[in-house]
This record gives sequence, C-alpha cells and structure tokens, in this order.
Amino acid sequence: MERRAPRRVADLVASAVPQISARLQETRIRSRWSTLVGREIARRTQPGRLEHGCLSITVDNSPWLQELTLRQAELTTRLAATFPEVRTLRFAIGPLSRETRVTRASRGQPDPLTVSELHEIDDAVSVIGDADVAASARRLLATARRFSRSRGAG
Repeated sequence: MERRAPRRVADLVASAVPQISARLQETRIRSRWSTLVGREIARRTQPGRLEHGCLSITVDNSPWLQELTLRQAELTTRLAATFPEVRTLRFAIGPLSRETRVTRASRGQPDPLTVSELHEIDDAVSVIGDADVAASARRLLATARRFSRSRGAG
C-alpha cells in the first residue's frame, strides 16, 4: 500500500468545506500583514474580506488613504507575490479593531515581566547547577515569555 504525504489540516478543511477556503486565506493574510506591507502601513490599516480577487483594506485616516491609493500597484504586486489570489486592492476609511492597534511590544519595547513571572522563571532555573547556564536559561525564558505574551499566547 502506497503511503501518502501528510496534509495540512487547513487543506483538508478547505477541501471538505469549499466556502471556508477564502476565509482561511484572509486569516493567513492577516497573520502576515505587517511582514507583507511593513510596520508603518500595518499600523494604519487592517485587511478585510477577499472576494473575487479583491482584498478590502480598512485605513484609519484620509492622508493614509490617499498615500495607499497612490501606492496601490506596488502593494498589490507585493501581496500577490505571496498570495496570488490577491489581484486588486480596495481601500476604505474606517475604524481599526483593537488587535490592529500598535502595542509596546510591536514597537520593540516589550512590557516588563511581572513579579510572579520572574519568580516562575527563577524557580525553573533553580535546579541548574552551573551559574552561567542558569543565567543563560533565565534570559532565554524571559525572552520567550515576553515574545509569547506579545503574540497573545501568554
């Protein structure tokens, strides 16, 4: 019997429920938005629905709407390089959701760890006998905690 290669769950769901395919693509676009368009544009925009190759994008103010309209061809090319389904963009002014607003962590200034988080990290590294290894582990755990918190996982 021939063994098939593993398939992603998202691909299986999309083949079982074709209507969900566009929504999955929208989710993928949202998750990579800042990387695709850059931090400054991502701060002022929010991708919306992808319908018939047209991605709707909410912009938070008129000057940015004008700027992005002028850069529409460039942005479309950039997005289509990763998501070929995106053939055109439609910009509209509107409020951005809370998740889109810039946090301190996305500006490169993570929030400091709480006292209880610091105690948890200290407890975790207390079993390490070597002081240098323990210090490295402490830094690694602190960075991981800040990263997971800034991504909404902690």
